[in-house]
Amino acid sequence: MLEKLIIQRTLRVPASTGAAGDGAAVARQLDAALLDAGFGASRELLEHVGGLAPGPAMDLAVTVVGAVRELVGDHVRHNAYFPRFPDGVPDTMEFWLERLRAAVLAGGGDPAGARVPPGLNLLGLPGYGTYRHTYAELLAAHDELIASAGDRLTPVRLGGTVRAEAERLYLAMAGGSTPLGTTGLAVLRELAVACADGPQPATIPVRENRAVLNGVRLVLGRPLTAIDTTTDVLRLACHVSGGDATLAEPTRFRAFPRRERRVLLAALHDVVAAGPAKLADVARYAERWKRLGERLHPHEYPQWPHAADVFAVARGERRVPSLAGRAEAAFRAGDTRTATAVLTAAPGMLLRSADRLLRTDSRAAVVDAVTGALGTASGRVLCALREHVANRRVPASARMFTGRSGRAWVGPDTRTPLPGDLVDELSARLDAEIGARLPVFGRPLLVDPAVLDVALPLSGKAAAGGFAVLPRGSRAAVTGDLLRFFTYWRQRDRRTDYDLSVLLLDASFHTAGQVSWTNYRHAGVVHSGDLTEAADGATEFIDVPRGSATTYVVPQVYVYAGEAFDEVAESMFGYQVRDPGQRGTPFDARTVRARSELRGTGRVALPMVFALSERGWQAIWLHLYLRGAPSFNRVEDNTFTVADRVRALVERDYLTVAHLVGLWRDRADVRMWDGRPPDEPVVFVGLEAPDGLPDGSELYLLDRLTELLPR
Repeated sequence: MLEKLIIQRTLRVPASTGAAGDGAAVARQLDAALLDAGFGASRELLEHVGGLAPGPAMDLAVTVVGAVRELVGDHVRHNAYFPRFPDGVPDTMEFWLERLRAAVLAGGGDPAGARVPPGLNLLGLPGYGTYRHTYAELLAAHDELIASAGDRLTPVRLGGTVRAEAERLYLAMAGGSTPLGTTGLAVLRELAVACADGPQPATIPVRENRAVLNGVRLVLGRPLTAIDTTTDVLRLACHVSGGDATLAEPTRFRAFPRRERRVLLAALHDVVAAGPAKLADVARYAERWKRLGERLHPHEYPQWPHAADVFAVARGERRVPSLAGRAEAAFRAGDTRTATAVLTAAPGMLLRSADRLLRTDSRAAVVDAVTGALGTASGRVLCALREHVANRRVPASARMFTGRSGRAWVGPDTRTPLPGDLVDELSARLDAEIGARLPVFGRPLLVDPAVLDVALPLSGKAAAGGFAVLPRGSRAAVTGDLLRFFTYWRQRDRRTDYDLSVLLLDASFHTAGQVSWTNYRHAGVVHSGDLTEAADGATEFIDVPRGSATTYVVPQVYVYAGEAFDEVAESMFGYQVRDPGQRGTPFDARTVRARSELRGTGRVALPMVFALSERGWQAIWLHLYLRGAPSFNRVEDNTFTVADRVRALVERDYLTVAHLVGLWRDRADVRMWDGRPPDEPVVFVGLEAPDGLPDGSELYLLDRLTELLPR
C-alpha cells in the first residue's frame, strides 16, 4: 500500500478522505498501540482519527500501527533458544556436555560409560539449533517490561492527502542528488507509478533514478525524460529487463515489444545525433550492447541510423576514443599536463582524479584546473572531494575500497601524503564553493545537536532500509547500561543458519574476546543460543553490558549455511538499549534504537560498530559486507579481517552535518535546539520532529537530509 510506504519512509501519516464521524475510541486505541511500539502520535493525528467515522478510522489506525511495527521489526515473533535469556544461559562446555548426555540417553545408553565417537557432528545432536519451547512459553518466562524514562518515543505526524504526500516524497527522491540503494530504488519505482501523471522533477541528477523513472514511463507509454547519454538507454533496458540499473552486474535482456524497440532506438539516435562524441561511452559496456542489439534489431529501423552506430562501436567496427581513455593514456606516458587538460572537459571526472593529479610535479596547474572546475561540478562531488582531501594529510592505517553493494576491500595506503598547506588551500576553496551553494532560508535555522555527527548522505547505495538507519560513518550517542543486539532471518527454500556474533577489540584494534555460538559468555557478554534453521523465522540475541565491554564492540552476522542475505525471505539486524531492572522479553519494540535490513552480497555482515570515546559510547554505522566463505563462516576465522576494516572506517574523518552548519553560520541565523520552542517559525534540522514548533516551520529530518546538500 502506498500509505504504508509513505509512513515508513517519512513517519508522516497521509490524511484519510473517509467519512466524518466519532472515531474517538479508535484514536485512543491507536495512541496506546503506538506507545506500545515506541511511537507517539501527534495531537493533529489523534484529532484527525477521532474525527473520522469508526470504519475509516480503524482502517487508518491498522495501517499506521502495521507500518511502524514492521519498521522496528515488531511484525514477527522474536523467540530465543534459551527461553529465560539473558538468565539461564549455561556455560558453553556445560551446554555441549548436556547435549551429549541427552543424545546418549535418547539412544538407550549409559552416560557414565559412553564415549564420543570420532567425527561426531555436534550441530546434529538432538534438540540442538531448534526451538524447544513455544513463543507463548517464552513470554510466560518473563515479566512485563518496566517502563523507563530512556525508552524510545518516536513521533508520528499527520501529513497531507495520499496524493500530496506521494508527490512530495517522489519529487524529493527522484530529483535528489544522492544515489539510492536497492530499497530506495524500489520505493522510487512504486512512487513513479503513482505519480506518472503528476508534477515531475525539474532535473534528475542520478542516472539510476532516470532508469527507474523511464522504466515506468516506457511501460506506461509515456515519453522518456532526461536521456542525454547512450548509457542512459542501456541502464533503462537493463532495468526494465529486471536487471541492474547500476550496471554493476550483467543483465539477461528480455524480449522487447516493437513499440518499446522503437522508443529505445529513437532515444539512442537522438542522443548520438546531438553529440557524436557520446559514442565514446559505448566501448565500456560493449558486450552488453551486443546482447541488447540482439533484442532491439536496429537493422530493421533504417530511419534511426545513429542508433546503428552505437552497435557498430560495440562490435568494434568503429573506434571512438573515450575521454577517460585519452586521460589514462596521458597518465601512462607521465604527461600530467595533458591528462589535466583532457579531464578539464569533464569537471566531475577531473575532481575525482584530483588526488592522482596532485601527486605529481604539476601541482600549481592542477590546483588552477580544479579551482576552475568547482563552479560546474555537482555539489555532491564537491563534498566528496572535501571529505577526501581532509583525510590525506597522513597515510591511512589501511586503504579501503567499498563497492555499491557494501562489499569492502582493504590494501596498504602507499600514496604520498599531500602537504598540509595544499590541503588547507583546497579545503578553503571547496568550502567557499560549497557554502555559496547551500540552500538559503528566509528564517532562522534551528539545529538539533543530535544530528551534527550524521555523515552527509553522499551515497545511499550501501545503506539498507529500516528504522533510524544513518549513512556510513555517522555517529549516534548510546545511552543506557545494556546493549542488546538481535538478528532475525526467515529462510525461503532451504535450511539456512545465520549466526550473530560479537568481536571485542581494544584501543589498538587487537582482539580482546568474542561471543558467538562457539562461546556463549565472555566478560559479562551473553549469547541467547544458536539456531540452525528458520523455516518460520529465527532470532538470536547478544547482551553487552557497557561496563564490561572494551573499546570497540563489533556485532556481526555470519551466513554459516544456506541462503545468502539477498536470497532469504527476510533478514534484519538491530540493537536495543535497556536500563538495569527493566527486564521484559528479549525483544521489545520500545527499546529498539535502530533496525536495518540485511541485503548485501557477501556472506558476512558488519552493520555497525560501538566505540567508547571521550564523549561516551557511540554507535558508528558501517554498512559493510565481507565476501566470506561459501559456508561455515565463523567469527574466529575473521578477527583480523574485521578489525582491519573497522579501523579503516573508524579512523576516517567524515564530512558531517556539523560541517554544513559551520558554513551556514556565515550566511544565516543558526541556533541550537535546547528543547524550548522558538517564538517564530524556523527551519528545523534534526533526526525527529519536536513538539511545539510554531506554525509555518519547515522540517528537515532524516528522510530529507539529502535536500540540504549543495546543488
